[in-house]
Amino acid sequence: MRELDREKTNKLLNTIMEYELAGVVRYTHYSLMVTGPHRIPIVQFFQQQANESLLHAQQVGEILTGLEGHPSLSIATMEETNEHSLHAILLESLNHEKKALDLYKELLEVVENASIYIEEFARGMIGQEEVHNIELKKMLRDYV
Repeated sequence: MRELDREKTNKLLNTIMEYELAGVVRYTHYSLMVTGPHRIPIVQFFQQQANESLLHAQQVGEILTGLEGHPSLSIATMEETNEHSLHAILLESLNHEKKALDLYKELLEVVENASIYIEEFARGMIGQEEVHNIELKKMLRDYV
């Protein structure tokens, strides 16, 4: 195994943590903005996404501090179209999840063959983000 580049890993973990915290804000916002006849299950979906983003941020923060890193107090920049139709919200969510997937893939590349624990964590997160992408794509099918 090669040696773990702690500086690069910690920097990326901080970026991921900031992004996951932005997800908490994003999905909480969406849960408040949903209207219409299907509001209740969609609000629940977004609330679950917000809770999961917080859990992910906490997990990443634990790894970061375990590597003697310092968690950022920032959150990632959030883009919003200011359109609150369900279609627009789902598209923004899909874009957010695609970026999260890319960040975890980047983490895997940085830690591969250097830390089995973080490598397995990254693989698990990639799997979860892939599921989120699939679910959002399925939710968007009726809009195509």
